[in-house]
Amino acid sequence: MECSEADCDRSAAVELHVPWAENRYVCAAHARVLGRRDGVVADPLPDRGDDLLG
Repeated sequence: MECSEADCDRSAAVELHVPWAENRYVCAAHARVLGRRDGVVADPLPDRGDDLLG
C-alpha cells in the first residue's frame, strides 16, 4: 500500500487517526510531520516485509 499523500510513492508504514477527517495511511516521513498535530494518533502498521523507504 502506498502513502496517501499526494506525489509520494513510498510505502505506507503508519495509519493516522485524524479526528476531523478520514484516517490516512502514510509513510514514516509523513507520519513524523502529520502526527504532531493535536488529536492525531499514529498507529504503526504491521510489518508486511515491504521496503519502508520506498
